[in-house]
Order: sequence, then structure tokens, then C-alpha cells
Amino acid sequence: MVVSPESALKKPDFYQSKKILMTSPILHIGSSVSRLNPFEYVQTDKKVYLPNQEALAKGLLAKGKRFFNDYIQAIEERQDITKLLKQAFGSEWWEAKDTQGCPIFPKEAISQKLTSEKITDLRPMIRNGMGQLFIPGSSIKGAIRTAVAYYLLKHADLFQLPSSKRVSEMDSLFSEFHLKYQNFPGKGPNTDFFRAIKITDSAPLLESTIKTKKGQEIPVNIPVVAEVVVSSRFPDYLAKYKASIYTEMVRNIQTEFTITLDTEMLSWFTHEQGMKLPFSNLDELLQICQEFTQEQWDYEHDYWQEIKNNPQASGKNLDFNYIREFYEPEKCPYSLRLGWGSGMNGTTIGLCLDDELRKDIRDTCGLKAPGFEAPKSRRTVMNSNGEIKFVPGWVKFKTLSNKC
Repeated sequence: MVVSPESALKKPDFYQSKKILMTSPILHIGSSVSRLNPFEYVQTDKKVYLPNQEALAKGLLAKGKRFFNDYIQAIEERQDITKLLKQAFGSEWWEAKDTQGCPIFPKEAISQKLTSEKITDLRPMIRNGMGQLFIPGSSIKGAIRTAVAYYLLKHADLFQLPSSKRVSEMDSLFSEFHLKYQNFPGKGPNTDFFRAIKITDSAPLLESTIKTKKGQEIPVNIPVVAEVVVSSRFPDYLAKYKASIYTEMVRNIQTEFTITLDTEMLSWFTHEQGMKLPFSNLDELLQICQEFTQEQWDYEHDYWQEIKNNPQASGKNLDFNYIREFYEPEKCPYSLRLGWGSGMNGTTIGLCLDDELRKDIRDTCGLKAPGFEAPKSRRTVMNSNGEIKFVPGWVKFKTLSNKC
């Protein structure tokens, strides 16, 4: 007997998966090393090079033991190695290879230099095991987790959030669940309902070009080292220069990642005090992210409308007209804010709290700034012309495919 397609049992859908195209004007995700030593990078007028340390050591040793010894001394004394490279490899030292033909300065470790200033205390971006820039799935998941916590607190009554958790530590919103699966006992990380969500690392951020519908070629995934301006304000809202940070970033990001929701696993979770889960599918989860992102966008728009330009701020021209223009659209065009520069409002549920409480938390747990809003300072990025042009961290999501 042949079973007809109509009567055949359908395989149950246990998960939802979306392949997402991620784009961003500029982004930085920090690495395990917060700052590079002077011997760990080399700068010219237009580029910054991060050497393969093993290949560099082999190459110098092949050129003579004295070069290798000078290199060891430079490491011990934390010195710049540009002069040593010229002596050992000549004026085009960036083309040098070790004895096995491996580039001492790999292509994926070369960035455009967007500043005419001398770079100090360079902050590197995270790389995968192949030395390629990428965006970790854990960074994306962490930002989504914050969005969900914010959403639960904002809509506490709708999801029957226990009153004791409405101004509490964030983790308790996710972990005080029981599992309805094979009589699974206990509490702890296994009862965190975010276990049902898996997010892959992004594809490597490899520099390339793409063609628009009009046939125009646009460069994407451009590694740069930029001057990041840290600014705040005076009591009269005149912009105040605090510091410059030199940071490895990626411009015009275009990459992909996959997000998967195990809907069966999600159904196992029952909260101890009856709190409802805030989403049941990926569309609802991404909508939660959008709401949180809109709140950040509105707050940043208002902040920059109040700040006054200061052309004579400790030698810096603090002209934020491009930033105000960036925040002009009423509807936020981005899906989330990731990584470095997203600040207190992007990494905590601070926007759920009133202004005074947020100030008190900042003054108690962080750097005190009595009388000022929290957060007080901002990070913006200069272009190669010395104009404050970019805001780091804003990303767009576009669904490329759905799988069940």
C-alpha cells in the first residue's frame, strides 16, 4: 500500500532558522588584548600593519642574529620597530617574507590609516583562528539578550514579571525556570531559556567589492584604524573634549550569520513564578530587538540635539553636525547596536530606569559625574579629513533565508 502525500505525516518543526545579512557603517568588537604594545604594530602615513610575530622573528633571524637580538630588545623595552624593519628588509619592508615564504605582514592584518595623527595605544579588533576579522555570535547574542531583558522590564505587567525582579539583576529574568523535559531537575545555567537560541559567528570580514543594482562597485569590509573622539559636555552643553583613542575598526561591513531558535526546547521552560516568555518565534525576537534599538536611537537623537559644537576644545574642532544629521530620521533604520561604543544604554537596561536612578547607579558603580546625565560621554569616529563623521556599532539585519 502506498501512502498518499495528503495522508503522510508531516515532520514536526522543532526549530526555526534565519540566515541574516548584517551591514554596518562602522564597527569595533574588542579582542582579548585591550591594547597593543608599540612593537606589535607598525604605522606609515597611510597604513597600519600588524606583523605575524613568528614570521617576523624567523625573518629577522635569517637576516642576521643582530637583527633578532635588536627585536628582542625592542620587545623588552616596548619600542617601535619601524627603524629595525627598514634596516633588515629595506624600504619596502611590508613586502617581506620569512624563510618559508610566509608574509610577515599578512593581507588580513593591514588597515587603512584614517588619521594623520601618530597612533598610540592601538586597540585591536577581534580575529578568528585564521587571523581574519569577524563578529562573534556571542556578541550578537549578548546584545539580543539585553534587548529581551529591557523588553521584559518595560512590559512587566504583560509578561507577569514578578515584582521582586522588576529592578533586579538581569540574569534572574532568564534563569528562574523549570524544565519540563525528562523530569530535568535543578536550577542554574541549564534553566536559562536563552539556551534555545544559537547564533553563529559571522562570516570573515574580508575586504572586497560588491555591485549595486546600477552596476556601481562599492568596497565593503574595509579594515581601518581611526581616531575615536571621546567627548562629553560642560554645564552649558558646550561640547567638551576628553580624549582620543586609536582603534582598529571595519567600515562598510557586509557579512552573514545564522540565528536558530529551538522551539521545542523553548516550550520546556516554565517560570517558577508564572512569568511568560516574551517570544515564541524568531520574528517576535527580532521585533523585540527593533523596539530596544528605537529607544536607544531616540535617546541619542535627543542628546546630540542639546550638545553645542566647540571649535576650540583642547585643540580639537568638536563639530557634531554630521552626527546630528545621522540621527535625523525619526524611525531608527538599524536593527541593533553592537560592540564597542554602544555605551551604558546599549549594554544595560538603563533606559528602563528613570534619569535620576540611572545617574545614581553610574555615580555609585562607575566614574562619578554629579549633576550630569548617565551616560555623560560619547564616542564618535573621525574620517581621514579630520571631521567627526561616524557613530560606531549600529547594524542592520536583512533576512536572506528562512528554514524550519
